Amino acid sequence: MLERFTKKERRKNRIRSKVFGTALRPRLSISVSNMHVIAQIIDDEAGKTLAYTSDLKIAMKGTKTEKSAAVGAEIADLANKAKIKSVVFDRGGRLYHGRVKALAEAARSKGLEF
Repeated sequence: MLERFTKKERRKNRIRSKVFGTALRPRLSISVSNMHVIAQIIDDEAGKTLAYTSDLKIAMKGTKTEKSAAVGAEIADLANKAKIKSVVFDRGGRLYHGRVKALAEAARSKGLEF
């Protein structure tokens, strides 16, 4: 029997039904593929991206986990420049482990609250 959604898509839909970004507390959405990591801060009410970064913008060598941590630190710096102190974390259906955890902890260490 063909399933309509994969397990990851079901987790993502379940998370997105509960997580919503506002102007006071926007959503930190991350996308982790096999090669790259993308993070963006989104105001869902206005439908605008407030800050965006990826490992393609950060020229560094290292493991994928180290690149994820660098993306987390960069998105926290961009959030501070945009005067954003607190966000809602949207892990995009991924488990809180590995690269997702490295990105989140790096962002928290730079002062972003979630």
